[in-house]
Amino acid sequence: MKKKDIIEGIVKKVEFPNKGIVQTPEGKVVVKGVLPDQKVSVQIQKVRKDRAEGRLLEVIEEPADAVESPCIHFGKCGGCSYLTMPYVKELGLKEQQVRTLLAPAIERQSCRFTWEGIKTSPVKFAYRNKMEFTFGDEVMGGSLCLGMHKRGSFYDIVTVSGCRIVDDDYRSILSATVDFFAPMYERGDISFYHRMKQKGYLRHLLVRKAVRTGEILIDLVTTTQEEHDLSIYTKMLLSLNLTGKITGILHTRNDSLADAVIDEGTEVLYGQDYFYEYLLGLKFRITPFSFFQTNSLSAEVLYQTVRGYIKSLYDQKKIRKDGVIYDLYSGTGTISQLLAPVATKVIGVEIVEEAVRAARENARLNHLDNCEFIAGDVLKVLDEIEEKPDIIILDPPRDGINPKALQKIIGYGVRYMIYVSCKPTSLARDLEVLQESGYCMTRAVAVDQFPWTSHVETVCLLSKGDVKSQKLRVEFSLEDMDTDGFKKGATYNAIRDWIKAKYGYRVTNLNIAQVKQKHGIIERENYNKPKSPDSKQPGCPEKKVKAIEDALRHFQMI
Repeated sequence: MKKKDIIEGIVKKVEFPNKGIVQTPEGKVVVKGVLPDQKVSVQIQKVRKDRAEGRLLEVIEEPADAVESPCIHFGKCGGCSYLTMPYVKELGLKEQQVRTLLAPAIERQSCRFTWEGIKTSPVKFAYRNKMEFTFGDEVMGGSLCLGMHKRGSFYDIVTVSGCRIVDDDYRSILSATVDFFAPMYERGDISFYHRMKQKGYLRHLLVRKAVRTGEILIDLVTTTQEEHDLSIYTKMLLSLNLTGKITGILHTRNDSLADAVIDEGTEVLYGQDYFYEYLLGLKFRITPFSFFQTNSLSAEVLYQTVRGYIKSLYDQKKIRKDGVIYDLYSGTGTISQLLAPVATKVIGVEIVEEAVRAARENARLNHLDNCEFIAGDVLKVLDEIEEKPDIIILDPPRDGINPKALQKIIGYGVRYMIYVSCKPTSLARDLEVLQESGYCMTRAVAVDQFPWTSHVETVCLLSKGDVKSQKLRVEFSLEDMDTDGFKKGATYNAIRDWIKAKYGYRVTNLNIAQVKQKHGIIERENYNKPKSPDSKQPGCPEKKVKAIEDALRHFQMI
C-alpha cells in the first residue's frame, strides 16, 4: 500500500468519534466520515507501520439495513453523521465506543463495576434548543448562505433550511434572515465575514428556544467593520408566524479572529436578553452565551441519572444527606439546584461569568438559599473555598479537567465523585489519573444527548475505599445490554429491537442468552441460571433461534 493508492473495502467498525476502520488485504486503513458496513473507495494519504490513513472518495454501497435520510442536506452539511443508520444501530455503536474506551480503566482496577448500557434521547428530531448558524457562501463568489459548514470544509457554508434536528421555528428564522440580507448582499450593500481575509460584517445567527415555554431568543452576530440599521430586520422577525414566542432580539459585536461566537458587546434590539426554560420542575433563566444542555429532554435523563446515583448512595447510607456538594464546571447551575434539597450546601464553580450570574438568578427563582456560585477557574477557586466537600460532581468541558486542577480535586479525598463527560476520550484520560490516586469506577452509563451525531455523554460513579477484593470483578446490568466483552457486540435491547423491526415479533433476553451460549459467547456465570436444580427453562423456538442468529451476524458477534 502506497500513498495515493486507491483501495476499496468494507468499514468494519467506527471508533470514537468518527474514525472508520476499513480492513483490506493490504492492511488496516483509517478513514473519517464513514459508517459501519459501508463499502467505500478510499485514497491513501499516509502510510504507517500498523495502519494507513485515507480520504473517502466514494461510498460504493450502503449497508443492507441503511435507511433513507430524512434530511435533504445530509451528505453535504457537516452536522449530522448517522441519518442513514437505524437509530438502534446508532445506539449500539455509541455504547460500544464508550465501552471500548473505558475497557483499559476497568482492567486496571480491582473493584466491582456495573455497566448500565445506553439511555436514549426521548426525542430523535427537533431536539436542539440552541443553534449557531454561520454566514458565508457555498462556493467562492456564490450567493449568500446561512447555516452549517459544508462537510470537510472550513469555509464553505450550506444553508440548512430543511435541518431536522431543529423545529420549524428555527427553519423559518433562518430562511427569513437569508431572504432579508441576500438582496443587500447581491447589491454590495452588506458583506459576510471572510475568515481568511478577516473582512466583512455578517458572522453568525444564534437562535435559542425553550422546549417547555416556547420562548425564543435571536442574536445577530456581526463585526464592527460596517454600520447598518437593524430596525427593519427586527420588525421582519417579529412579523414571522412562529409557534413559539420571541422574547428577545439582540445584536452582538464580535471582531475576534476566532471562528466562534464571542460576546464583545451586545445590544438589545427588542425585548430582553434572556428566556426561561424548565427542567425537572425547576425554572432556569438562560442568557445568550450561558451554557445549557442543548437537548432539554435528554438533559433531564442525564440529570436524573446523576441524582439517581446520589440517591443510591444515600439509600445505602454511604454518604450523609446533610453534607456539602461541590459542583465543578457548573454552567448555569442545573445540577447544583437539582441536588440542593439533599445537601446542607452546594457550591458551584464556573469560569464563564455570565453563566454564574444566570446560576445565581436561577437559584433565586427556585427559592434555593443553600446554593453558592463562584465565578473563576476551578484550579484557582478551590484554594479560596473554606467548606470541604463530602461529594464532588465533575461536568467539565470537552477537553476534560486541567491536570493541576484534577490533582487539587483528588486532594480533597472525598469518598465519592460523579464524572459527567461529553467526550469519552477525555474521561478515559482523566480516569487513569483518578485510579492512580485510589479511585475506581463502580457504575457507568452512556446517555444519547445528540441523536444522528457522533457525540455521546457518559456518567461515571467513582468511589474510594470500597475495594474489598484484589480480584477483578466486572458486573453488567443485563437488563439493558449484553456481556460479550468490550470490542464488539450490541445491547440486549439493540438485538431485540432489530429483530422486532425485521421479523415483527419479540424475543426475550433468555432466548438471546441461549443462542449466544450455543455459539460459544460466554455469559456471566449466574445469568439466567435456574433458581433451583429442579427448575427447567423453556427452550428457544427454532424461528427465534434463526432470527437471533441473523441479528448476531448483523452485529458482527458471530
